Amino acid sequence: MQENTQTFYHILPNGVKIVHRRTPSPVAYIGVMVGAGTRDELPEENGMAHYIEHCVFKGTAHHSARRIIQAIEGIGGEINAYTTKEETTFYAAILAEHVQLTLHLIAEMILQPTFRKDETDKERMVILDEIESYNDSPSELIYDDFENLVFAGSSLAMPILGTRKTLRHISSKPDYPLRWMAEHYTPERMVVFCQGDVKPERIFHLAEKEFGSLRTPSNRSNRSTQNTRSNQSTQSNQSSSDRLERQRSFKKHTHQVHAMLGGKAYPLGHEDQLAMFLLNNILGGGSLNSRLNLSLRESKGLVYTVESTYTPLSDTGYWCVYWACDPEDFAQSRMLVQREIDKLRETPLTPSALSHALIQLRGQLAISNQNQENSALAMAKSMLYRGSAPSWQETMRIIEETSPQQIIRIANEIFLPQNRYILTYE
Repeated sequence: MQENTQTFYHILPNGVKIVHRRTPSPVAYIGVMVGAGTRDELPEENGMAHYIEHCVFKGTAHHSARRIIQAIEGIGGEINAYTTKEETTFYAAILAEHVQLTLHLIAEMILQPTFRKDETDKERMVILDEIESYNDSPSELIYDDFENLVFAGSSLAMPILGTRKTLRHISSKPDYPLRWMAEHYTPERMVVFCQGDVKPERIFHLAEKEFGSLRTPSNRSNRSTQNTRSNQSTQSNQSSSDRLERQRSFKKHTHQVHAMLGGKAYPLGHEDQLAMFLLNNILGGGSLNSRLNLSLRESKGLVYTVESTYTPLSDTGYWCVYWACDPEDFAQSRMLVQREIDKLRETPLTPSALSHALIQLRGQLAISNQNQENSALAMAKSMLYRGSAPSWQETMRIIEETSPQQIIRIANEIFLPQNRYILTYE
């Protein structure tokens, strides 16, 4: 994306946030991110956020499911949505001239869904197939099971897709998801976002037109913040008996061992969040020259794949290393994973190593920013939680202030052996 971009902000009187990044591109990404996800659900309604994401496409007060698709695809656009543990997002890629039509349709899906039983029953079957497909993919399922291990006892431990039992429950009555939306799809939790060659005043006007009259229900229970978004500390003070729960193994009858090792980490907005991204990139980020890939795959040939990730959430976060290997190589590969982690705790980076890590991350951020879709969604999430959306250059300038001393301090805070969890599929 070209450097001559500018980001504009606005907040409606009712609390809806708006962020628009004007770029020279004739293609615009426009949508709504809602700060409501799996962790806002009670156990008996697990899967509700994802179910709603699917079912609002099945009809509104004025559009059938077919008309919703035709309205966007008929102008050459693409409409999409996704659910995470903390957000549900609806967005479309269209020519910039069609932002009014597109935002109106997305607003109608969010504010006027019908949840017709005949349509939602079909969509429930689609989600059940999605669950089965997910269960057949160990490399994806292990992330859910690992979150269940790390965040046991919290709503963060629940799967995004829900279960057969909870899906039957939440789809039994149309007013059930409508009540959930009324409670959680509130103005202060919404971000209207756009990226493309559109005047900011136009985006602000359209957002006001579609969402300006939205109000938070006066009888809202605040259940979501009191009961389900319980604070999760970065580090744990569990007793030695609790530590027995830090190791878990499942028999999956696969020809590989799939393993994940990690623990809790910094939340969004933490002063060390960006430095933690850099540390993760050095350890096992998405490049072939990461320490884990060089040690386990390139040097020893022990694993089919190995990577590390850092996932910050609103009030907590976690890091993990995932690898897959032959059963006879598991013990050695686990030892090497732990060795590379401990090296970062014990040996400071040299100035040269840090410089190379910063150069690599700068290039990765620049390339990622060229993807307008990723850029728009990251902008919306930053606006939702921080109230602003710094450019990648601004973010990189902060990361470049990271010192070897800060890296080793973070490694010793986050990578402590007593705060590590291990999960295996055998």
